[in-house]
Amino acid sequence: MKAAIIGIAGPELNAAEIALIRQHRPAGVILFGRNVVDPQQLAALTGHLARVLPPLAVIMVDQEGGRVARMRPPHWLGHPAAGVLGALQAINRPAGLRAAWLTGALIGMEAAAAGFDVVCAPVLDLAVPGASNVVGDRSYSSDPAIVGEMAATVAAGMLAAGVQPVGKHCPGHGRATVDSHAGLPLLPDIDEADLVPFARCAHLPWMMTAHIVYEAADPSHPATQSPTIIAEVIRDRLGYGGLLVSDDLAMGALTGSPAERAIGALAAGCDLALHCSGVLEDSAGVLEACAEPTEAALGRMRTALFLADRSRQALDPSAMLAERDALLA
Repeated sequence: MKAAIIGIAGPELNAAEIALIRQHRPAGVILFGRNVVDPQQLAALTGHLARVLPPLAVIMVDQEGGRVARMRPPHWLGHPAAGVLGALQAINRPAGLRAAWLTGALIGMEAAAAGFDVVCAPVLDLAVPGASNVVGDRSYSSDPAIVGEMAATVAAGMLAAGVQPVGKHCPGHGRATVDSHAGLPLLPDIDEADLVPFARCAHLPWMMTAHIVYEAADPSHPATQSPTIIAEVIRDRLGYGGLLVSDDLAMGALTGSPAERAIGALAAGCDLALHCSGVLEDSAGVLEACAEPTEAALGRMRTALFLADRSRQALDPSAMLAERDALLA
C-alpha cells in the first residue's frame, strides 16, 4: 500500500483507474461532487472501490455541511454550516452543542450508509474578520474556545455513526488573506489563539495540515511541507499523535510536480499525501513516487478504524433530524 490518497475522474471507475489502484494500492480514495450522482450510483461506486482497494485503505469525502458538501439534496439531507451552529451555541450553549452532535451524527450516518469510512470535517479554523472567505462560515466562531468545543462535539457525533472525522486545517487557516486553493498564503507567525481548537481536538483520529507559510516558524515551507511545524508544533506542542494527512496537494498554494509535492509532504512528517485532482497522470505520478506508509502511520490508521468501530452507536435518524430541526428553528 502506498502512503497516498487519490481522487478519481467521474461517477464510476474506469479501466485505467482500476489498473492503477490494483498496481499501486493507494491508502485511499477521496470522492467529490464530480463522483456523486444519486444514492444508487454512489453505493455502487464505493462498493467497487472497497473491492479494489487494499485492506485498511479508506474511502473519504468532504461533507462539512453548508457550502462544502458532496452529498446534497434532494437525495441527501442539507446540513447547516458551522457558522449557523456556532451562532446557536453563542446564545444557547446546550442547544448549540446538542445541534452540533446531532449534525455530526446525521452527516456520519449518511456517509457511512453511502460507503464512506472518513469524513473530512470538522473545520477547526477561526472566523477572522478581513481574512479570505475560504473559511468564513465554515468556522463555528471567532472564539477559539467555542470552535474547539463545537468541533469536538461534531466529531463525537460522527464517531457515534461509525465514521472517522478529520480536523482541519492545522495549525490554523482562519487568518489567511489568500485562498490556498488559488495561491500561497503568508502569515507572520502561528497565532496562539489559532492553536486552541487543535489542542482541544488533539484526540481526533485524523488531522489535516494547512498550505500556509508561517514565516517566523518556517519561512521556506508551508506547514504541509514543513518538518519544523509538523514536528515542533503539531506533534510536540499540540501533542497530536493521530493520523496526519496533507490538504489537497493539487491546490494552487503549492509548486512542483504532483510527485514532488507528495514527496515533500511525506518527508516533512505527514503520514499520508492527499492528491485530489482525479487526473490519471497526476495520480500515477503521486503513487509511483510515494513509499509505503510507515509503521507508525499504519498503526494510526488501525487506531482510527478501531476508534470509529468502538464509538459506533445505535441511532434513530428520523428522531434526530426532528430534534435538530426544532433546535435550529
